[in-house]
Amino acid sequence: MIFYFTATGNSLYVAKQLDEKRFSIPQELNKTNRHYKDDRIGIVCPLFEFDIPDLVKKFIRGSEFETDYFYIVITYGCHDGAVADRVQKNLKYDGKQAQYITSIKMVDNALLVFDMKKEKEIEHTKKIEEKLAIIKDDIINKKHMIQEALKEESEFSEGYFAQKAVNGPMYAFPLYDVKENCVGCGTCAKVCPMGCIHLENGKPIHDYTNCANCMACIQHCPTKALQFASAMKEVNSKERYRHSEISLAEIIQANNQI
Repeated sequence: MIFYFTATGNSLYVAKQLDEKRFSIPQELNKTNRHYKDDRIGIVCPLFEFDIPDLVKKFIRGSEFETDYFYIVITYGCHDGAVADRVQKNLKYDGKQAQYITSIKMVDNALLVFDMKKEKEIEHTKKIEEKLAIIKDDIINKKHMIQEALKEESEFSEGYFAQKAVNGPMYAFPLYDVKENCVGCGTCAKVCPMGCIHLENGKPIHDYTNCANCMACIQHCPTKALQFASAMKEVNSKERYRHSEISLAEIIQANNQI
């Protein structure tokens, strides 16, 4: 069985290639008894600021995995920041251990850093299917491997964390403004994995208390009525991203808390 968290479909696409028994982490978090037993148990999730998302950490920490092969696959776009080694160390703090942790480079969908149009144009250069085939073969054969922490990736993430300690996080709440072209469709509320959005008078209202900062809401707004707050400037506000093989309906099915 495999558990996944997805905002734009990258991690869901990977999960679909690795196992037919798939479970949404945001929805599993609603369960009080989270004991899972299987021959192989996996986690697929995106990289958030050179770590796995807090909601994924919460899921792992509060769950019991009865298996002899626990693996984690992390999707990222530009730098993985030597995340595998960091995740394994954090697992040990929680009394858990993975037999296999790796990352896979896909389209980078960090809107404040990258132009989604350009990122989609270079997707073919990342050789996603080749890497995915290797990962799938590794898991089938229960390969034991924690991805090597490359020096340049470790230094990159260390530099980021040092800068964050001085300047604070890249993102500040409130994250979004709702523009006049909002049609009140409620898509943003349906794709939010934390149930942070509700409609009032046909307009979305964000409660950032439990916001995962996954950007599913802004990425999937059909009219691009959700924009970043004025203090944050994105590279190309006219472009958004969803994995080409994943439908909006699948994102809603995975994340809907309404």
